[in-house]
Amino acid sequence: MITRDEIIAIGKFNKTHGINGEISATINAPGVVLDNCSCIVCDIDGIFVPFFVKEFRNKSQEVFLLTIDDINNDQDAAMLVNKDIYVKRDEYNGVLEDEDQVPVDFFIGFNAEVNGLKGNIVDIDDSTANVLFVIETTNGKQVLIPAVEEFIVDFNSKERIIKMEVPGDLLDL
Repeated sequence: MITRDEIIAIGKFNKTHGINGEISATINAPGVVLDNCSCIVCDIDGIFVPFFVKEFRNKSQEVFLLTIDDINNDQDAAMLVNKDIYVKRDEYNGVLEDEDQVPVDFFIGFNAEVNGLKGNIVDIDDSTANVLFVIETTNGKQVLIPAVEEFIVDFNSKERIIKMEVPGDLLDL
């Protein structure tokens, strides 16, 4: 069974394309992800279900047209419209070409150290223009830290650890 901790969001299905089951998707990750991951995953009624991409082609830089095993008509493809697309986190880690391409929700579940304060990134708050890491500290307090590259000192994707340095008064807010 695939769990939320094992996957990372890379995009969303848009709409069906034609009558043979092809579906368009916006992918917010390097194109090599689709080439090198064994499957994509979607939340179907609360269960993360793997789907196997037979082929894909670019429609634009971020929009792809996908053909998926066992989806052979527009009615079957319609069940995926507006669904988020995930891939297995460990496979995604293997295809990252450079750290600038890491989407912010990649860090959910990471152990975080901010100015010596330790905790765990439990969520991402993207309700405003300033995207924030939601960090639950070891004493149960929640801290919001801007998810900006300037504050990230180091991260280790294999050990799932991120270290950040922020202005001291930011932790007092």
